[in-house]
Amino acid sequence: MDGVLSAFADHVPLGYLALVGPDPAGVPDDTAQAQWFDRCRRAWHALSPAKRRRVALVCLPMSDLTANALLVNAIQRASAVVLQKSLAEGFGLTVTEAMWKRRPVVASAVGGIRSQIDHGSTGFLTDDPHDRAGFGALVMSCLSGDVDTAAVGDNAHDRVLNDFLPDREIRTMARVLA
Repeated sequence: MDGVLSAFADHVPLGYLALVGPDPAGVPDDTAQAQWFDRCRRAWHALSPAKRRRVALVCLPMSDLTANALLVNAIQRASAVVLQKSLAEGFGLTVTEAMWKRRPVVASAVGGIRSQIDHGSTGFLTDDPHDRAGFGALVMSCLSGDVDTAAVGDNAHDRVLNDFLPDREIRTMARVLA
C-alpha cells in the first residue's frame, strides 16, 4: 500500500487519495497487517505537508462487517477512480466491486486482475506493478479528462454483469444442456 501512496504523491498532482485497509487492531492474528500499516504511516509522515493533506489513511472496522461493507461501498461510490496496485492477486473482489459501481479502475496486470480488466475498455492496467510513474500516469489520464471515464465505467459494469455474476454460470450450463 505504501507503493500506492508514493505513486499518488509523486506522480498525481490532482485530487485526493483515500488509502483504505483493515484496522490492524481488528486483525490480531495477522501481524503483517500491522507492519504494512506502520510502513504506510511512516511513508505518509515523510510526505511534505502539501502532499500529506491530499492523502488519508483509512482503517476499516473489522469487528462490524456490516459497517465495513457500508464504508467500502460508500468510499468506492464517492471515488473518481479506484486503485488496485497489487504485486500478486487472485480474483480481485475490490476490482469487481468497483467495476460494478461503474468506477474506472487502475490496477496492476497481475493474477486474476488481468482477466477482469480489458485495458482501455473496462479499466486500466499497468504491466509492471513496481512502475509507480506508469501507475500515476494512468491515474492522471482518468482524473484529467484524457479518457471517457463514464464510458469505461459503463463497460466495466457490463463486464461484471455478463461475466462475473453467479447467473452467468446458470446461463452457461443451460446452453450446455440445450
